[in-house]
Amino acid sequence: MRASSRRVPLLLIVVVLAGCAGQTATGRPTARHVEVRLGYFPNLTHATALYGVAKGIFADRLGDSVTLTPVVFNAGPDAVSALFSDALDATYIGPSPSVNAFSRSNGEAVRVISGATSGGAFLVVRSGIKKPADLRGKKLATPQLGNTQDVALRSWLADQGFHTDLQGGGDVSILPQPNSQAVEALQAGTIDGAWIPEPYASQAISKAGAHAHVLVDERDLWPNGRYVTTQLIVRTAFLQEHPDLVRALLEAQVEANDAINMDAAAAQQVVARQLKAITGSDMDPQVLASAWRNLVFTNDPIASSLLTSAQRAHDLGLLDKVSLAGLFDLTLLNEVLADKGEPQVPQP
Repeated sequence: MRASSRRVPLLLIVVVLAGCAGQTATGRPTARHVEVRLGYFPNLTHATALYGVAKGIFADRLGDSVTLTPVVFNAGPDAVSALFSDALDATYIGPSPSVNAFSRSNGEAVRVISGATSGGAFLVVRSGIKKPADLRGKKLATPQLGNTQDVALRSWLADQGFHTDLQGGGDVSILPQPNSQAVEALQAGTIDGAWIPEPYASQAISKAGAHAHVLVDERDLWPNGRYVTTQLIVRTAFLQEHPDLVRALLEAQVEANDAINMDAAAAQQVVARQLKAITGSDMDPQVLASAWRNLVFTNDPIASSLLTSAQRAHDLGLLDKVSLAGLFDLTLLNEVLADKGEPQVPQP
């Protein structure tokens, strides 16, 4: 097996695991060694990646002649920067940074090749805030300006009649904070709430006890409660140069989601161990189980929700108007699903 220890600047944690082996779609071995750098976040909404890396599924699918370098990010904009600097090949990420990457590159840089997770994002607020009107003059946190939760919060606040700006001013102040810091800040009372993904939403409620509660479950804002939280994107150049390796990533993606959906209890234990390896902290099993119930692990990227998020980002001044034609390329995903006898995902 081969391993690499490349360090990528940008607030990343690099975790080097076992190497993997590439084959072409026809079964021929790749002609030269290739490193595959795969990004994901230490969130339960990225459980597919956490599980697949921990169980060696990605490494097994890629094979012995390819080095897998997992790279951990806190939020999407950092992952996009790594993609643009050719420091990353593929990443699990939210819809808003995916759209930003596509827009900034005039539709050239990235392609969405699969979904991963739906659900699992909440606005958690301190006690005393019982309705949207109570948020005027308050401080709220999101993981990073322009990330998926940031767009969701700003759009929801606009629907409630609040003005916000990108500098943290307006009727409601929005402050960028890593998810773990937002949990601590909410507990300490230095912020009034946070729009955060799991497991941080459940952690915030558990740590604050009666002093915090959910004001908004994002599922309530979408048709049938379905919206994309996490999807898998690749650099377009990597897809063109190594379709065999991209297919291997997708085989691992589908295999990991199948395993997660087949035995949730076992998957939770694997993911909890992986999160501890990254963050150094144990997760309360009850918090983990509670958070897990808020997630749906699906290979469908739920394209309609991404298109809606993109329109919201444009309305907020976070995104120029752009055609998203060509963003989704689900060809290889559907080949993998067909081989497994599973339902295919319509190409948007």
